[in-house]
Amino acid sequence: MANKDPYREFLKKDFGEIFDTLKLPDVQKKFLTSRWLDQVLWMEAQAGQARNRYYRARLMTIVGGIILPALVSLNFNNGKVRDILVWATFALSQIVAISAAVEEFFHYGERWRHYRRTVESLKTQGWQFFQLTGSYIIYKTHEEAFTTFAGQIEEIIQRDVEIYATQVVQEKKQEENKNNGSNNDQPETSESISSISTAQKDSVAITWADDSVPKGDKSAVH
Repeated sequence: MANKDPYREFLKKDFGEIFDTLKLPDVQKKFLTSRWLDQVLWMEAQAGQARNRYYRARLMTIVGGIILPALVSLNFNNGKVRDILVWATFALSQIVAISAAVEEFFHYGERWRHYRRTVESLKTQGWQFFQLTGSYIIYKTHEEAFTTFAGQIEEIIQRDVEIYATQVVQEKKQEENKNNGSNNDQPETSESISSISTAQKDSVAITWADDSVPKGDKSAVH
């Protein structure tokens, strides 16, 4: 069983206590728990996971890139040591190349920043709602402000889905342009044009990885 994230557990407990103090109908408290808090916790987890993978990939690339020139410059007369050095250099070069390629393919850095921006926007709206400040300062009670709050949350989640879908479409188009560029000597048939159009329409359903689809709007993606 995976270890629970202490920070996420703290947020869940802390916000749960705040919910209990709000004078809201049960259905609105259910929204706070099942929609807003669920999104905050999920995106916190995704941001942390993407950050850790980004740091690991970048560190391996940077450290390996520094060590490789030093290994190449070494010269030993002992044949056995020289062979070990050659294989070590080869292995390290592969690790560096794979780390760079994986990070470039999955865009862990971009995903980390994307999830971090979204979750902080959700938190900001939550705290402003709890304290009736910012956009909610004109309301006297949380029940009066709830409709505006729910609309803001749905707008943030929808914007998150749209930004993600746009990025996926752009990546798909770039990949298709590269493929088309490498096959300029082959005439493009009506069948190939049709298949490209279909791929572009379906590209919004493609994910960076199976855990990267925005959870808050599954119906919009699937």
